[in-house]
Amino acid sequence: MNWFNLGLILDTSGKILLGVTVLLVHWHVSREHKVDGIVLRSMKRERLLGILGILLIIAGSVLQFVYHL
Repeated sequence: MNWFNLGLILDTSGKILLGVTVLLVHWHVSREHKVDGIVLRSMKRERLLGILGILLIIAGSVLQFVYHL
């Protein structure tokens, strides 16, 4: 394993960790029900986009890792 691959793995891990943290905060806030329906709908949409973003980060990183082997 070279330095590029290690950097790619660490970068991807950090992005995924950040994304999961944001999704968890959204989940906790939506469970409190202290926000109105419009905000809850927006948070559900953001949650779906966050999951899609994490999946795209993983897919892109796998492609880069395979390309640089």
